[in-house]
Order: sequence, then structure tokens, then C-alpha cells
Amino acid sequence: MSLGRRPFTALAVLALVLTVCLAGWSAWRSVRQEDSGREPGAPAPGTSQASPPAAPTAGSPESGEPGEPDGDGGDGGPLRGTVVVIDPGHNPDNREHTREIARRVDIGTGRKECDTTGTATNSGYAEAAFTLDVSRRARDILAERGARVVLTHDGDRPYGPCIDERAARGNTVDADAAVSVHADGSGKGNRGFHVIVPARVKEGGADTTRITGPSRLLGEELADAFAAATGTGPAGYLGPTVAETGLVTRGDLGGLNLSRVPKVFLECGNMRDPRDARLVTDPAWRQRAAEGLADGVTAFLRASGSHPHAGPDNADPPDPTGRPSVR
Repeated sequence: MSLGRRPFTALAVLALVLTVCLAGWSAWRSVRQEDSGREPGAPAPGTSQASPPAAPTAGSPESGEPGEPDGDGGDGGPLRGTVVVIDPGHNPDNREHTREIARRVDIGTGRKECDTTGTATNSGYAEAAFTLDVSRRARDILAERGARVVLTHDGDRPYGPCIDERAARGNTVDADAAVSVHADGSGKGNRGFHVIVPARVKEGGADTTRITGPSRLLGEELADAFAAATGTGPAGYLGPTVAETGLVTRGDLGGLNLSRVPKVFLECGNMRDPRDARLVTDPAWRQRAAEGLADGVTAFLRASGSHPHAGPDNADPPDPTGRPSVR
């Protein structure tokens, strides 16, 4: 299901938003090339090998295969040469390490807990098990399209990573896009997904000024694709703007504040609502969620020019009038 773009009260508002996003995208691409020394879409340096992944949480619904934490794209595929980081929110074993994850880390604007246990359905299916499963599925899809896909963890560590380490992972590999996968824990009757995009923050060690534009474009593409793939709508319980766009802007999340690459959080649904809970515990729906994630990232890479076959000279600009969208 893809929701139609609703009319704004003035075309000037749309023009201003597009101008800001395109300016941010251009600045990020320019600085990124200077800092990394590689052209957009060129492979980043290799990463270290992780230990073999742990088995899925006992009692959880059918899970995706652990596989390797990095999905190395082949020589073929439309996304060859791109690097995507997927961050499975939380960790199934965090609950066994509450002391360790309570340690506070620097998020640029202050200090927060290293990590949390996340939420769960009323039947006990953990958000951490859900995010890991969807992330593995999305990794496999994007790798088949040729992208090099890096997971921040693959169930292969006792807890975490901490939120600052999750952000650093995308920075280290100079990712073209990064998505942190989550699910909400709101009350019964509150349904739907939303995508969290970074606010413009420049304080302490946090500076999102170069990624707010491209991150918003990533969020818009992801919201469109996720709605189309899953048949679910935006989380209207978060307000009319979210119901229309599917986007929430926040400046208090270390995973976004510390990122130097385009990054968003995807909240796939509300695990505490019985109807959304039936979706997140269904392996077939989780596969559709992974497809929506992969399709959104793919659309962003094409639109932003990070796609190796659509460089800045021939990339199509965002369409202010045309295609169906949730925004």
C-alpha cells in the first residue's frame, strides 16, 4: 500500500523543503568524497571478521538465517559498489547484562545508557529478536542486489553494541546509507510504523548538519517503500504530521547525533497492539518488512546519486509533483 501525497497549503513550503534537503545532500556528498578519498559508491575498506552468530532466541517465531554479519555484494547487481549498514536494535541477550548496558556513554549532546532491552509483545516475543530477524532478511536482499551490507551485530555478542558504537560502525565503513531497525512499545490501539530522521544538531561531539538533508530523503523513500511492501500505514497516534508523512524528527538519539552518514531509525510497528503484534510475529510479514526496508534503501541510493550507475551528473532530482508517496 502506498499512500498518496497530500496537498500542502502552499507550494512555497514544498519548494523550501526540497531546497534544504538538496543543499544538505550536496554538502554531504562533497565533504564525504573529500574525507574518504573515494568516489560515491566505491567500495569502503574491509572490516574485521566476527565470531560465529548465536542461535535465535528460544521460543521465538521462525527466524532468518544468521549467516555472516557482513553481506558482501557480488560483482553483479544494480547496487554493486554501495555500502549499507543495518543496525538491529537492542540485543536478545541484553536482559542478561543489565549492569553492562546501564553504563552511560557520550552521545554528543550528553550521556545516555549504553543500550536497553527494548520492548516485547504481550506474548513475550522480544523486539531484539524481531529486529535481528528483519535485519538479516534485509541484508540478504540488498546483498543479492550487489550492495555490501554490514550489520552492527548478528547475535554474536553478549550485549549491545552501545549506541555510540552503533553510530561509529556506519562512519567507519563510510556507508552510503544506514538504517537502525526497531519496533515501538506504545499502548493497545496504537498502530503503524514511523521513520525517525535526525534533527539539525551541532553540540559537543554531535554535528548532523551535513546529513539532515540526505537522511530525510532516506526517510521519505523508506516510508514510501515500507508502506507499499507491508500494507501498513504510518503511526497516526504520534500526531497528524506523522500520519501524513510517516516521519518523526528527533535530536536526542545518539545513534543519529553521532552519525556522519545518512541514517534513520525505522520503527516497524507497535508490539503492544494485538493486531500489530500478529504482524511482527508472522515470518511472512517480517519478510515483507525486510523487502520494504531494502526497497527504500535502494530507492534512496538511486535518488541521491550514491547509486554507482546514477552519479551526480545524471541522477534524477526528487520529484516535487509526481509519484505516489506517504509524505
